[in-house]
Amino acid sequence: ARVAGAPLVEHVVRRAAAAGASGFVVVTGYEAEPVEAFLADLADRTGLRIDTVRNSDWARPNGVSVLAAEARLDGEFVLLMSDHLFDPAILRDMMSADRPGALTLAADFAVDNPLLDLDDATKIELGEGGRIVRIGKVLPRYDAIDTGIFIAGPALFEALRASLAAGGSGSLSEGVQALADSGRAFVRDCGGRWWLDVDDEAAFAKAEAALG
Repeated sequence: ARVAGAPLVEHVVRRAAAAGASGFVVVTGYEAEPVEAFLADLADRTGLRIDTVRNSDWARPNGVSVLAAEARLDGEFVLLMSDHLFDPAILRDMMSADRPGALTLAADFAVDNPLLDLDDATKIELGEGGRIVRIGKVLPRYDAIDTGIFIAGPALFEALRASLAAGGSGSLSEGVQALADSGRAFVRDCGGRWWLDVDDEAAFAKAEAALG
């Protein structure tokens, strides 16, 4: 199916399901009602469990949306961006691998990947053993790019709340940085597999070309 013919979230859900995910919690905000209606229909069409939770502060950074889902999640979970498409093998590999910390992020080490928008990409500086040292859109040096595919647990919620209490903006990267500062955030190489952050018209065209 063409991306233009279906919301990106359907592609994300289907790719995650292909990787082995069996249930979903989708955080809605802007135009929540039509999005939730679409997701209810998608659940009917796929047989997947898709729950929704609304973030009334949807204009704030994305970590606030992550916190909105906390009550619906128990233990370890996969965290995905609704506009990041990916090869299901990336997530399948992460789910089957050992994970040493509180959070694992799929990272793209091909920083010269022509699909990347480096001006907008979230960058990662790494230490030994795949440990995240720094994460953010503006770093003086970096080793990899954040794909937006995570496996995390309750410690991420705690880190996000602590960041907000300390005056942070509420971004997911701030929560990841807090875990990184305590040595609990790691990356796993996506292995050069395909993924794409679809956040502008140029990226949308790339997605259409890739998906046909």
